[in-house]
Amino acid sequence: MTTIPTVPERAAAQAYLRLVETARAVLADPGLAPLAAVHLASPMAEADEALRRAGLSGTEARLLRLAAGLREDPAPGAP
Repeated sequence: MTTIPTVPERAAAQAYLRLVETARAVLADPGLAPLAAVHLASPMAEADEALRRAGLSGTEARLLRLAAGLREDPAPGAP
């Protein structure tokens, strides 16, 4: 069953994925890892705000389904 997100839900899922990807990159780099809090502050704030706007704060299961759907679906206009 495909979940069709609203525009704010999609933005929140995208912000969450950016946060996860940034965290992976920062934590994988020994030079950046000690400064993880500095590098992750902005993506965390963006994700928190997007979650709040979408009404997804505290609804992790829905957020994770939306994020998984973004990973499965090709980008709009992609072949």
